[in-house]
Amino acid sequence: MSETAGLRARKKLRTRQTIERVALDLFEQQGFSATTIDEIAAAADIAPRTFFHYFPAKEDVVIADYTNRLEQIVVALRSGPNGRPPWDALREAFSSAAVNYETERADLLRRFRIIQASPSVAAHNLQAQARWEDAVADAVVEWLDVDDAEDIRPRLIAGAALAAMRASLRLWLNDNGASRLPEHVAHAFDLLEDGLGAISRRA
Repeated sequence: MSETAGLRARKKLRTRQTIERVALDLFEQQGFSATTIDEIAAAADIAPRTFFHYFPAKEDVVIADYTNRLEQIVVALRSGPNGRPPWDALREAFSSAAVNYETERADLLRRFRIIQASPSVAAHNLQAQARWEDAVADAVVEWLDVDDAEDIRPRLIAGAALAAMRASLRLWLNDNGASRLPEHVAHAFDLLEDGLGAISRRA
């Protein structure tokens, strides 16, 4: 049973990767808006309805990798800051993500170019980022053991961390990934650290 489940999972992963690859190729070749789900399905050799088993909408194909990486950050944050200030834990998580981003530079750069060129994908990406900010803020609420309806710090910390990542990514994209993303992230967190680095859970 476990071998069968493993084969099924690998097949689903390959199908998902194929959909992403051919969709991104089509988006680059003919534009996001001009590309239909039927065309993506034909290029991936799947039925159009199968597309929706993997992605709710075309926009989700473009931001899928970014979404997965940020979701991994949120999962990692659930383990708690391990006695450190939340800001330090967030800095470490986003710095690790920046290193991972660089391992797939070409793919990420083209995804972000599509995001920048398509208003609907950009809007979808902003909505996703708002959800990630909520998730990070919820983790910080747990770490600090506070009421988020009365304490601004969890939302402030989460928003600042994601803003640091967004600003760093923009610099990296502007020079087509020629610079070092982890260095941008470190600098952004340094600039913010004096105001947020000392916040910790009340004794």
